[in-house]
Amino acid sequence: MSKTIDPITLQVIGGALHAIAEQMGNVLYRMSYSSIIRESQDLGAGLFDLDYNTLCESDSTPMHIGSIPGYMRGIEKSIPKSDWHEGDVVIHNHPYYGASHSPDIGIVMPIFYHGELVGFSANTAHHLDIGAATPGLIIDVPDVFAEGMLLNGLKLFEAGKRNDTLWRYISGNTRVPGLVMRDLEAQIASAELGVKRYCELMDTYGRDTVEQAAKQLMDYSETMLRREIAKIPDGDYTAEGFMDDDGRTRGVRLPIKVTVRVRGDDVEVDLTGSSPQVPTAFNVPFEGSTKVACYFAFRALLLDTYTHQEYIPQNEGSFRPVKVTAPLGSIFNPIAPAACEARFNQIQRVVDLIIKALAPVLPDKCTAGNAACLSFASYSGLRDNGDYWVLIEVNEAAMGARPASDGPDTIEELMRNTRNNPLEDLGMHLPMICDRYEIRDDVFPGAGEYRGGMGVVKSQRFLTPGFMTHESDRNEDTPWGIFGGHEGATAIVRIENATSGQPPRDVDAKFSGMRAELGDVVTYLSPCGGGYGHPLNRDPAKVLDDLLDGYITPDHARDVYGVVFQPVKNGYGWGLDHAATEALRARMRAA
Repeated sequence: MSKTIDPITLQVIGGALHAIAEQMGNVLYRMSYSSIIRESQDLGAGLFDLDYNTLCESDSTPMHIGSIPGYMRGIEKSIPKSDWHEGDVVIHNHPYYGASHSPDIGIVMPIFYHGELVGFSANTAHHLDIGAATPGLIIDVPDVFAEGMLLNGLKLFEAGKRNDTLWRYISGNTRVPGLVMRDLEAQIASAELGVKRYCELMDTYGRDTVEQAAKQLMDYSETMLRREIAKIPDGDYTAEGFMDDDGRTRGVRLPIKVTVRVRGDDVEVDLTGSSPQVPTAFNVPFEGSTKVACYFAFRALLLDTYTHQEYIPQNEGSFRPVKVTAPLGSIFNPIAPAACEARFNQIQRVVDLIIKALAPVLPDKCTAGNAACLSFASYSGLRDNGDYWVLIEVNEAAMGARPASDGPDTIEELMRNTRNNPLEDLGMHLPMICDRYEIRDDVFPGAGEYRGGMGVVKSQRFLTPGFMTHESDRNEDTPWGIFGGHEGATAIVRIENATSGQPPRDVDAKFSGMRAELGDVVTYLSPCGGGYGHPLNRDPAKVLDDLLDGYITPDHARDVYGVVFQPVKNGYGWGLDHAATEALRARMRAA
């Protein structure tokens, strides 16, 4: 029986594991060529034991790392542990065998120590194009086979020798092979580093010590999460919302229902009552995405790094107390061969609704309604030489207000954690230009004692004819306010062409393969978060800050916050009228 590792050694090994995962992630994004990985860092990397438990994870997109154990359980159906060899590299992206969705290609390498299999080094990254029905992203397709290449536990390298036939197959079935193949090389380099660093860690401390430390660290993270769950009163907590549509059948909303069942130090997220699966790609892989969203929600709510003095490792232990239920044949657990590539907006809403459901019993940890969507835009076209260009862009949104602070503006909230693409990168490499990129100015943030975050407005102009697919939502369901706070604002997608003579037109959040003409401008205005607490309790100085920042108007401040301003003596700007504010607030509270 392995001995218990002392706390100091445990912390040192825990820090080393996290550093390995961070190094893996850094190699992956620094070596990649496509902007979705290189700039947005839409990736995940980490180490895993023989039972596919997450030992450590990179500080990147939460969606990726939590899904990799599902990838490996899917791979095991094709490759049992006895068939792994040193130097193997397995590629996998099949959403019905554990993958998060088909563009997220996983690379897995076995870790052998003194000739014995001891674990796995793995990563995932979102690839620009895998040969689907439309360039970059897809929504309105009939089944999973229309999503492009399905790579189900295939050895890209076997015992160190590359499978050139498979390599050529992948290269020949993407519209941008120069980017996709180089990104795969970056993933392989990242996984190789993980193998090397894990073996070095065992050289330093010994295999038994490292493996025992990993087990204790997982048990510790589990214990810490269970401790927090046990503080929540037992009960069933429910919240509901809806998605705009499935990307094809317009005007038909898709209900989302979340029931959180707390029993002692266990919790279950039950998605019964949510929409049946749909005939487009607007479904969610259960293992690789639905479950991961629920794991993330509780880790974010209860184990936030900045609310705990203790260091809590990010590993498998934080998944164990959470059970996830979704009826087979529902949007969150579709039956093959239903398409399921466009799945991110749905899981964002699941996280948001978990927060909403628990808000009455976790008022000091919850937020008001977040944007909880994703503007995933794919722009593409043909160059003069006939080659494709493809850009995938993730647009920022906003968080809802929090118990002691305003919601952050223009941020990749909840499960995203990706970064924006620099506009310079766009202008240097692609026939597009950004006409506008700033905080929204057409709506007010969700009012409250703490206001909701402001969304972004971004306008992209085509400098050549091309195509666009947009995967988004929340054009209809407004982010909610809480504890007296006001709701935020929904999203808008607008298309115009200054030379056409036609007025701008607002379109649905989701559309596939739209033909874009020279000069077409696509504008996205992301949702704004809801407010927390009653607006009349907001510090008037903060209301003044919002006015000076251009977020609100004097009339809005008076009518909603009960704050009265007067022009300053030099005629520039505004100042608070304290006496008038106190009198107005007294009347509003009495009304």
